[in-house]
Amino acid sequence: MFRTKRTGLVRRLWRSRAPVEGEGEADTRTHGSGGCCMGKSTKVAGKTSVGTEAELKALTHSILKKIKDKQLEGLLQAVESKGGARSPCLLLPSKVDTKLGQQSYSLPLLLYKVFRWSDLRHCSELKRLSCCESYGKSNPELVCCNPHHMSRLCELESPPPPYSRYPMDLLKPPDSLDSGPSSTETGGTTYSAPVGLSDSQALQESGDRSHWCVVAYWEEKTRVGRLYSVQEPSLDIFYDLPQGNGFCLGQLSSDNKSTLVQMVRTKIGYGIQLSREPDGVWVYNRSCYPIFIKSATLDNPDSRTLLVHKVFPGFSIKAFDFEKADSLQRPNDHEFTQQPRTGFTVQISFVKGWGQCYTRQFISSCPCWLEVIFNNR
Repeated sequence: MFRTKRTGLVRRLWRSRAPVEGEGEADTRTHGSGGCCMGKSTKVAGKTSVGTEAELKALTHSILKKIKDKQLEGLLQAVESKGGARSPCLLLPSKVDTKLGQQSYSLPLLLYKVFRWSDLRHCSELKRLSCCESYGKSNPELVCCNPHHMSRLCELESPPPPYSRYPMDLLKPPDSLDSGPSSTETGGTTYSAPVGLSDSQALQESGDRSHWCVVAYWEEKTRVGRLYSVQEPSLDIFYDLPQGNGFCLGQLSSDNKSTLVQMVRTKIGYGIQLSREPDGVWVYNRSCYPIFIKSATLDNPDSRTLLVHKVFPGFSIKAFDFEKADSLQRPNDHEFTQQPRTGFTVQISFVKGWGQCYTRQFISSCPCWLEVIFNNR
């Protein structure tokens, strides 16, 4: 009975392995083939001589059969839910190497390749999520091998493609500031407030200075719901998450009848994870579709343009750097003297991009998007 249960778990895990290049789903759900963040392309080797399918199956089965049943159940929960369900760490020896064909892989790397990213070449391409027990630990004897406690690291290309950049002239505030996101249409950061309050008043009157950011959800030019204040180190923002705990966009009441908005809303799915970490604020794309991010701290401080970054499913990007944002507030900088919160705001669009390479020039034309306003006090 003991062996039967373990064998069944191993078989289910093998059936849930990540698709390899050429099997369709791998292109959009498991890796960012074609480049992440409009940056360096992810070079996929394809079906190289790293061992046949039979060799990979035999090696994977032999490894999994040495793992305890409870650990296999946790791994299966993570893999079958594609990271949607909370799953425990899979702590295994970090020093064990495995051989597949002519290449050697560490045990964690092999499991990440089999169950998440078939094109993964090295663990340096990954970032551990802050929810993981192994987060922040260097060279532990046991390391978490749960593939859904990891994300692909988004690399930025320098210089970025010019067609996705914003001229700084577009960021200058208009002569008059009416209600609604008129300056957001021009790439600026003036916000439509909850009834009776401006955003700055809402921040000041929240009565709790422990929050490190607030989040506003927009559908095109209309804000939906109120500001969401964030005190915890990380926040899940999602439409539909099996074990979601955070900012659920699906529970917000929206009057928008646009077919496109309704379609994009359902594609938000598992959404994103926003986490404040020692080196800055990271955004992890948990959904099945790309997200698009604009942040002043992602660009060169001397640049006169801002870049919209495309982040593929399963990838993470450091979207905000508090120290860099402080240095951006220069007294001779027109943008930051006129709109002092510009450097402390990140804009994120789900599914649909904006900018000069898209039909939508401004984020306020995107169906579903977020404004993350950081507390600089």
